[in-house]
Amino acid sequence: MGIAFAGSLGLAVGPYLRRARLDPTKEISMHPARAREYVTIPLAIGLVMLLSAWYSAPAAAQDLVLTNANVVDVTTGSVTSAAVVVIANGRIQSIGAGPAPADAGPVIDLGGKFVTPGLLDAHVHIGSEEQARRALRSGVTTARSMGTAHYADVGLRDLIRAGHAEGPELLAAGYHVRPGPPESFYLDHPEMGHYREDGIRGVGAVGAMVTHVLERGVDVVKTTATERAGLAETDPRKQLYWEEELRRMTELAGARGVPVAAHAHGDAGGRAAVAAGVRSIEHGSYLAPETLGLMVERGTYLVPTIAIVTDVAEPGGDYDVAPLIVRGRHMLPRLRETAATAHRMGVKIVAATDTGYGPESVIRLGHELQELVGIGMTPLEALQAATIVAAELFGVADRTGRLAAGYEADLVVVERNPLEDIGVMQDVLLVVSDGRVAAQMGDWPGERPVSQDSY
Repeated sequence: MGIAFAGSLGLAVGPYLRRARLDPTKEISMHPARAREYVTIPLAIGLVMLLSAWYSAPAAAQDLVLTNANVVDVTTGSVTSAAVVVIANGRIQSIGAGPAPADAGPVIDLGGKFVTPGLLDAHVHIGSEEQARRALRSGVTTARSMGTAHYADVGLRDLIRAGHAEGPELLAAGYHVRPGPPESFYLDHPEMGHYREDGIRGVGAVGAMVTHVLERGVDVVKTTATERAGLAETDPRKQLYWEEELRRMTELAGARGVPVAAHAHGDAGGRAAVAAGVRSIEHGSYLAPETLGLMVERGTYLVPTIAIVTDVAEPGGDYDVAPLIVRGRHMLPRLRETAATAHRMGVKIVAATDTGYGPESVIRLGHELQELVGIGMTPLEALQAATIVAAELFGVADRTGRLAAGYEADLVVVERNPLEDIGVMQDVLLVVSDGRVAAQMGDWPGERPVSQDSY
């Protein structure tokens, strides 16, 4: 979910607010070559003070009716044809047959197009509103941020929730817990400066960093159990943390009801993370069948992020480094093989892009769904990986991830049936987030509704 700005005030003030954000340079697990977005602060403070009386109140949820809709039930795979979807106060009021209620709000005739739940991206690096807007307008209504500098994702999460910025609902991780945190971490936590020389190693140091990250109000703790794949000089198989260090993370985070996500390409680090009780493994490129079996036993989710490795293996996009292209070409088939084995064994798989939705990004969640079908999942299973299964991982399955009365009105509209052609999810025509039209592309009968522009 996410509250989308509409109206002249949001359009007038938004550009100034976007320039006023702190530097959101990403602390990332695979993406050193991603574009960084630097920002300045001129004019923003004065404008916000002058307009705060208008701008401080979140925009009210919009009542909306979608008619002539083919509604996809991602729990059963059934499609309700010629349906009317009534949205009130940001939630789905009803889905069924019959004429649109006379006083239920603006009506959009979908003309037989297909409606699915809004997509959930389980691994992003979003630290600015510009990035968040790109994600939202691609159909992502909820996202799990897996690392930014200066807790930019935590601040952005709160702005979006309050209605003061546009984007998906964010679950924020802040900094990665890893042996060598970036300088920005120590600038935010100078009290941790005595760890700079030796790094965050050992149970005590790990516990101290996790405690500081938790105190910033993160929704998930992110750690690197193995080295990263997106740096030419690193070995992604190399284990970085032992099981006892990872267990300290899960104990501290678990005491506050916060899950732990572990970046892990290599099997040794991945297995240690699963044994320590992490909720998800990110990537998992070289996981052995024994580790996948332990994941099934413990209910650990796998977030394979296959599509981003196609970017690593090809020039352009977020990556364009010769040694990484070589690595990507041998890593991609191995990751596909591991993900296919995990699916056959019954590991719960969740879709994700592992991108920052920056200006150079060439990967969207629809590409990952196509990769999931390529490893043997049905189109329904792939769509579930970006909806109900992702919602379970996020801990929000009681309010989003499917289309049903009482659920948040997070949905996307596509031209054809995604259960027959999953590729259609790359071409989202309408995005509704919290009952508000966040983006609308293509030709529509009658007047365009609330959408201000396209992405």
